[in-house]
Amino acid sequence: MQIGIVGLPFSGKTTLFQAITRTLLDQAALARQEAHVGVVKVPDRRLGKLAAIFLPKTVVHAVIEFVDVVGLKRGESGSVQFSTNFLSKVRTNDALVQVVRLFADATVPHPDGSIDPLRDISSFETEFILSDLAVLEGRIERIKKQLQKGSDEQGKKELPVLERCHQLLEQEMPLREAEFSTEDQAVLKNYQFLTLKSMLIALNLDETQQPSAEALVRQVARAKQGKQTTVLSFCGRVDMEIAQLSDEEVEAFMAEFGMTELALHLLIRESYSLLGLQPFFTVGEDECRAWTIRKGMTAQEAAGVIHSDFSAKFIRAEVVGYDDFLASGGSFSRAKEAGLWRLEGKEYVVKDGDIVAIRHS
Repeated sequence: MQIGIVGLPFSGKTTLFQAITRTLLDQAALARQEAHVGVVKVPDRRLGKLAAIFLPKTVVHAVIEFVDVVGLKRGESGSVQFSTNFLSKVRTNDALVQVVRLFADATVPHPDGSIDPLRDISSFETEFILSDLAVLEGRIERIKKQLQKGSDEQGKKELPVLERCHQLLEQEMPLREAEFSTEDQAVLKNYQFLTLKSMLIALNLDETQQPSAEALVRQVARAKQGKQTTVLSFCGRVDMEIAQLSDEEVEAFMAEFGMTELALHLLIRESYSLLGLQPFFTVGEDECRAWTIRKGMTAQEAAGVIHSDFSAKFIRAEVVGYDDFLASGGSFSRAKEAGLWRLEGKEYVVKDGDIVAIRHS
């Protein structure tokens, strides 16, 4: 799963990428107009607690891939140009993080001359809507021409779905905020519509704005939060500095300032959740591991994530919820005695944080 990080020039998107991936790009890398790609661990305290109980040889986190999408430039008029090349790069991502600048810095002027988060968010939204409309209009026209010539069963299925999408976009409604049936989703997944992608809006604050971060997030969320749109904040400069510290130094830093979670960890987890993903765990003396599945997947489908043979030869799944396991003192035998450990069939829908062992032939 791949999440693209986008933002206007000088918004801090590359700073965010470096902080998330704990990398430090040199000037040569920054100068090249090439996407930067990094794989990061999804932080999960539960995996750490399970590892403390089982003391395994290895601990494996769930991971997610972030891409710093490049290509936005100023045009001759001074405004930012959303090139076809940039939009095509964005189209390949599964979800998006839009970095929106709220910090003021006279040495790094905003491309549009002032700080206005709602304007910046709307500029992306407008360009994405126009791009999707262009795709829709071309496809709808081709389907109608094909239907005039003769039978086109696939076109007949697609046409009403695409016409509804066209109507929504003309009303300036991103497709991610609309409800679509399973059948409609099957049609739409072939098009990679930009406004259909889940969006996490990350407000980039400076140190002086951090005390009012919650109020700033609420202000933007009132206007932009939706079914598949989430708003949160981070402080690029501070988080970049924290990312260069060792794990021990990070713990000391958090303890000194009374922090329970880093903003970057929240952003990574929210990005993971935004894709409709969740972890389940397998545990033991050899390995404690978080596996990534889509929400709603069954035990048999989850077994296939571990190994394809586990799905094909699935018999039962031994399951206990993470909270129930800890309430049982971290003991499977006590969980069984309390009726919290159970056997589930192939249709069981795996829950976030389930501890699972697969029985297979």
